[in-house]
Amino acid sequence: MTSLAPAAVRALPLNDLPAVDGSTSAPVMLVHGFGGDRQTWVNIQTALAPTRRSIAVDLPGHGQAIGWPRIGNAGVAAKAVFQTVEALELEQVHLVGHSMGGAVAALVAMRAPERIASLTLLAPGGFGPEINHKLLRRYAAATDPAEMEALLEQFFGWSFKLPKFLARSAAESRSRPGAVETLKAIADEIIDGDVQKTLPLSDLAELPCPIKVVWGTQDRVLPTRQAHKLPGMIAAHVFDGVGHMPHLEIPREVTRLILQNAARA
Repeated sequence: MTSLAPAAVRALPLNDLPAVDGSTSAPVMLVHGFGGDRQTWVNIQTALAPTRRSIAVDLPGHGQAIGWPRIGNAGVAAKAVFQTVEALELEQVHLVGHSMGGAVAALVAMRAPERIASLTLLAPGGFGPEINHKLLRRYAAATDPAEMEALLEQFFGWSFKLPKFLARSAAESRSRPGAVETLKAIADEIIDGDVQKTLPLSDLAELPCPIKVVWGTQDRVLPTRQAHKLPGMIAAHVFDGVGHMPHLEIPREVTRLILQNAARA
């Protein structure tokens, strides 16, 4: 797996994992959620590796992109993601986004549909006004490992056993200068009072690429009902007992759906 930092081409920091079989088909680009980073996709990238090249990026204000020149809402992040697609000279990508990264991926797809081969969204932001704004604001401000562990447990299904290292590594990431202040600023932009800004779902459904949405019935960040009654061209996959982190809770099923969507394209 190759790690690249921002350079003159203005690509976001990324992990680029080639396909084991040498395939040169359109790669899968993975976009993490609020407060995460590209490392949250390691298990998915490993599962994709036999047949698909995958690229996981750090969004502005996250991971190694904490000092990115412009930091803000999903629209700002979408511009940086598309800039990365162009910098890497990728004709098309299969775009996968989680939570805030789902909203980012949807915006990229609507602005440059010719560059998106398929779109897979995991508990995406922007599909309805409801959002657990109190949890996200507390998560943005947390620095203590014990507090972080208690907060992170709410992101997963009730039966999921949270690995200790997740809370520890998340707390450590907040020790970097400006990390907490940056996350608080991003939270202020994606949360409008006590609701979130929404996407034009009817426009999203008009895109020519296949679209899948994945949600868990125990999502305590964005309610599962946001996956109900979507425009008919958007396929919804709802998993019982899964929380807000399907790529970490059910990675095998998520990988299968990503590959199914890519095959349809």
